[in-house]
Amino acid sequence: MNKIWMHFKTITYHKYLVMRGCFKVGLYKQGLMHDLSKYSPAEFIVGAKYYQGDRSPNNAEREEIGYSSAWLHHKGRNKHHYEYWIDYSTRGIPGGMAPAPMPDKYIAEMLMDRIAACKVYHGSAYTDSAPLQYYESGKAKPPLHKSTRRKLEFFLKMLAAKGEDYTYAYIRKRFLKK
Repeated sequence: MNKIWMHFKTITYHKYLVMRGCFKVGLYKQGLMHDLSKYSPAEFIVGAKYYQGDRSPNNAEREEIGYSSAWLHHKGRNKHHYEYWIDYSTRGIPGGMAPAPMPDKYIAEMLMDRIAACKVYHGSAYTDSAPLQYYESGKAKPPLHKSTRRKLEFFLKMLAAKGEDYTYAYIRKRFLKK
C-alpha cells in the first residue's frame, strides 16, 4: 500500500509542477490535461508496482521484462513526448521511421515535463542546469526532428544560463506568440 501512495504522490506532484510551468507560459489546457493517462490502470498499476522514488518506474519495468508496457501506453497518448511524433517514412530512411516536427506548444510542454521530472527526482539538489545535463547525458541523441531538436536545445541552454523566470517569459511572450 505504501508504494501505491508514494507513486500517487510522485505523479501528482510532477503533474502539479508541469501544470504550474504550463500556466506560466500560457498553456492552461495543456497544464490541466498533462499526463492524465498516468492515472489510468494501464500506467498506474505498473508505476506503483515498480515505484522506487528516485527514477521512473518505467525503467525498472524495462529492466525486468525488456520493455515498459506503461511507457508504450503513455507515449501514444501524450503529444508532449517526441516519441508520439515518430512516423513511418516514405523517403527511404534506414529503418523506415522518421521524426515529424512537433508543434511549438508541445515543445514548450515537453520542456516543462523535463524540468518537473528533474525537480521531482533531484529534490533540493535541483538546479536550472539539471534538465540540460540530463538531456546531454543520454547515451544517444533522441530521434527528434531537426527543428524540434534545435528549439528544445535552445530552451534547455537558456534555462541553464538565464534561469526559469527568464526562460518562461521568453516562451510566453515570444515563442508561443508567433
